[in-house]
Amino acid sequence: MTTRDEAGHAVISGGGTGIGRATALRLARDGFDVTIIGRRPAVLDEAAEQIRRAAPERRVHIVTADLEDPAQVERAAAEIAAAGAVDVLVNNAGGNLLDRGEGLSGLADYYEANFRRNVLTAVLLTEALLPHVRRPGRIVSISSIAGLRGADAYGAAKAAIHGWSMGLALQLADEGVTVNAVAPGYVPDTEFWDGRRTPEIAASRLAGVPMNRPGTPDEVAGAVSYLAGPSAAWTTGQIIQVNGGALLGRG
Repeated sequence: MTTRDEAGHAVISGGGTGIGRATALRLARDGFDVTIIGRRPAVLDEAAEQIRRAAPERRVHIVTADLEDPAQVERAAAEIAAAGAVDVLVNNAGGNLLDRGEGLSGLADYYEANFRRNVLTAVLLTEALLPHVRRPGRIVSISSIAGLRGADAYGAAKAAIHGWSMGLALQLADEGVTVNAVAPGYVPDTEFWDGRRTPEIAASRLAGVPMNRPGTPDEVAGAVSYLAGPSAAWTTGQIIQVNGGALLGRG
């Protein structure tokens, strides 16, 4: 693992908006060169420009790919490896696919779509990049409070991220690679909440938050920054909650 005094290389999927962009910006400020991955070139270009303005001494790479497609993941991994070994991998790509069709066929499509968007994107990218992850290194996946307390197909997919992360943590522990998840609560300043930022929804969400305010992408990025840094070298197989007390820690 590189120190903050020398540039490492951090890769962030879903790095164009919301928590992904905030994380890329934070890690660049922490001293990492960053690669951001997403499906929309214009969004990635805008994010990269913001990162370059905030951390002009850091290099910013853009990789356009749909991480549900194995062929695109293989191509993306080759592009990323060309930029150098990976010190930190942040699996942030995902989303809550709300459309559910009729009958069992519609239900199957609904669950499969959420699994592909939230689990397959992380698993495929991690597997493709593992040969290029520096030892020691860091893998952090963004999950959700929904994965801890249940929320239909999306919650099931995020719970799968937790189980997969724990297994991977055991697999890579003796190589010095830590694997953790960050589970945010209500963070409305993201595309996840587009079309759902009504006063009624906000009130219902805040009613369950003891701190009586939403979280921010920067606060989630702060948790990732800790896990990516040297102080977290003995923290692995953990789920770090960032939720204002909406769900208390479990012993």
